[in-house]
Amino acid sequence: MNSKMNQKINQVTENTLVVGMDIAKRVHYACFVDDRGRMIEKAFPVNQSKEGFESLYEKILQTMQETKKTEVIVGIEPTGHYWMNLAYFLDQYGIPLVMVNPLHVKRSKELDDNLPTKNDKKDALVIARLLKDGRFSYPRILKEIEAELRIGSTLRSKLTEDLASIKNRIIRWLDRYFPEFTQVFPAFGKMALATLEKTPLPQDIKNKTAEELVFLYRQVEGMRAPQLPKAKLLIETSINSIGLTEGTQMARQEIATLLRQYRLLESEIESVNSQLAEMA
Repeated sequence: MNSKMNQKINQVTENTLVVGMDIAKRVHYACFVDDRGRMIEKAFPVNQSKEGFESLYEKILQTMQETKKTEVIVGIEPTGHYWMNLAYFLDQYGIPLVMVNPLHVKRSKELDDNLPTKNDKKDALVIARLLKDGRFSYPRILKEIEAELRIGSTLRSKLTEDLASIKNRIIRWLDRYFPEFTQVFPAFGKMALATLEKTPLPQDIKNKTAEELVFLYRQVEGMRAPQLPKAKLLIETSINSIGLTEGTQMARQEIATLLRQYRLLESEIESVNSQLAEMA
């Protein structure tokens, strides 16, 4: 650990311009110091835009020329995803971007003035001074296939979370209007979804024959061979159901909406998985 720390400290020499930046959604603040933490440029605003980034780059070049610095390092305290645009911009010019621990920033502020309160300008200076002490780490700037895989994996995780949320809402709907449904269908297979699409409520089922139900479910896309025994069991459970019988018009609308969302998410997850498999 000491060896790694020493390597980081050695990266900041008297020839290095140290840039600390406090990251925000719209306007960042940057502060320049030397290898001993002495301020070269007070904190100034940097807009989250192409013009703002280019202005920062020009100011870095100008300051390096004026102070006869040959190297530069930019450090940030990670704040959500707002730092990423800046990181990729700086990477184009070969300027390394590193990160400091938010806990270190907080503690350093308390040491400076015994005030841990948030202040963008003060934070930029604190971050810069942490850099010269080697207290930083390197983020991975993903490119090409790595970037595609990371974004795809994140998207898949989010879609899977959304699908689980919709599934839970369907279960809550069933608890109210057809509590016995899960006795017939423990999982949401094709026939279970077909049943909810064509005959979501017990009163839609109990006056039909098993053959009529099978005929209905065959009309659902992807449902080739509905099981007759399942249809018979559905009729038995629907007859003795304790499901609610009030508000059924909007209950039908609710379950139809949930089913559309469920199927869309399943389709999107399948599409993302297919693309990721091709890339891997």
